[in-house]
Amino acid sequence: MSKRQSFPVRYKMVFGTFMLALIVLFDRILMSVAKDPVAESLSLSDKQMGWVMSIFALGYALFQAPAGLLADRLGSRKVLTAVVTLWSFFTALTGAVWNFGVLLIVRFLFGAGEAGAFPGIARAIYSWIPLNERGIVNGINFSGGRIGAAIALPIVAWLITVTGWRMTFVILGILGIVWGVLWYLWFRDDPQDHKSMSQDERDHIQQNTNKTDKSKEGEISFQKLFKSKSMWLLMGQYFASNFTFFFCLTWLFPHIKAKYNLDMVEAGFYASAPLIFGALGNLSSGFLVDYIYRNYDWALSRKIPAIIGFILASFGILACAYMTEVNGAVIFISIAVFGADMTLSPSWTTCVDIGKQFSGAVSGTMNMAGNIGSFLTALAFPYMLALTGSDIPFFYLAAGLNLIAIFLWMGVNPKNPLSVTKE
Repeated sequence: MSKRQSFPVRYKMVFGTFMLALIVLFDRILMSVAKDPVAESLSLSDKQMGWVMSIFALGYALFQAPAGLLADRLGSRKVLTAVVTLWSFFTALTGAVWNFGVLLIVRFLFGAGEAGAFPGIARAIYSWIPLNERGIVNGINFSGGRIGAAIALPIVAWLITVTGWRMTFVILGILGIVWGVLWYLWFRDDPQDHKSMSQDERDHIQQNTNKTDKSKEGEISFQKLFKSKSMWLLMGQYFASNFTFFFCLTWLFPHIKAKYNLDMVEAGFYASAPLIFGALGNLSSGFLVDYIYRNYDWALSRKIPAIIGFILASFGILACAYMTEVNGAVIFISIAVFGADMTLSPSWTTCVDIGKQFSGAVSGTMNMAGNIGSFLTALAFPYMLALTGSDIPFFYLAAGLNLIAIFLWMGVNPKNPLSVTKE
């Protein structure tokens, strides 16, 4: 009998993916905070800055499914190391741009590089994390992203005032490269190959994951993915979730800064509050997913947290539109983000449920649709504001998408895996 470890090695892996999620959102929100100095330095309009923010989401969306397929075939160790290094390089390179066109190219490539992050994490979760822990693990990982963004808002605002926006991009790029090196040295795609893991923990993981018999493994393709009803339902609801959340990563900071006459650091603290609530939404939902799974029903453990989340998101973002002072606006947008982020753990957990050994491709495809929502959000807000002279129509659109997502979740069945037959 091997000696039982007091702290499971798989939890160290979760700490690593939590830190990665923190870095992902730290880098992603940087352009929102730097919007005014970048626009002033490069003489860009609000509509041009809308394209700068949205082009990232386009690159991120288009490369989600390919990155997920790579994670399934090559493993999370190589893929996560490669994509983190790639996007960190383009983060740093942003500090050297000199005009609108070059900035668009760099931002697109930055998004393409970051596309492999969460599909790579999903593939690692499939291999390392037992079924009854996946809800809270996904909640922890996505809370890391929200905490990273919340920390970034005031810190990046301060860094920009001290070092300038160009050097701030360089500093954050270096941070990601450090993570990539440490991940490659420590992580192994198969937990059975990790030398510091006890035999007890290896056996526990092996006995409590829904791994497919290798003799029955087939091949995945985009054609097979898009024939799945569950895949389309997951894509649709994730589009709505990202449409709400990405507003906080792009236009919330400049929106409240201008609307309520705040200075840069003050706006950073206000804009960080919804992200803290997002972290809480992720953790609450992750706990709820696992609790319902253990005590009641597999399918309900995914559906109930997501439906509650979309109800809160719809209510919060609609109420935010009518607030005349900053405290009320921040309270209601925080409720909206809490709700939107409650949908993440059930979404990604369901991807692992139905995707199994192809969880990277399935989660990447869902995330592709979600980030098309992100791409449209970053453009919809400035264009609708310019067209109507009011921010109200944008908030109504976001609320309506959240309501539609409730009905999409009613059709999701996590017990029904993708049909993949061996060729």
